Amino acid sequence: MPTLDELKERFTADRFATLAGIEITEAEPGRAVCEMKLKPEHMNANNAPMGGAIFTLADFTYAVASNGFTEKIIVSQHCSVTFLSTAKGDKLTAEAKCIRAGRSTCLYSVEVRDDTGNLVAYATVNGFTVK
Repeated sequence: MPTLDELKERFTADRFATLAGIEITEAEPGRAVCEMKLKPEHMNANNAPMGGAIFTLADFTYAVASNGFTEKIIVSQHCSVTFLSTAKGDKLTAEAKCIRAGRSTCLYSVEVRDDTGNLVAYATVNGFTVK
């Protein structure tokens, strides 16, 4: 089983998430936690984190949870995200958890919270094993 440092190194290949400043803070089979410190480039015209930045954090956290401890390649087949509240504070944290993993598909939930504990977004991701 890879260490957290090994997972961090592996996922630096996800250049978009790396450029966004997303960091893996916890990971185990079927679960991951990632953080993103908010920067001016994450903000929309209303000075709130852009939905795309929040979605990127959720999607990357799912990718770590679903792919981090397997030789399989699992991709997002469908994702549904609900934005629940404007983020406050300086950082967003996402936690992805496996709800069900089958032979070729899986289902994960992802909660995104700000550093005040406020639930900012909730996503479900259906994954498909391509290899």
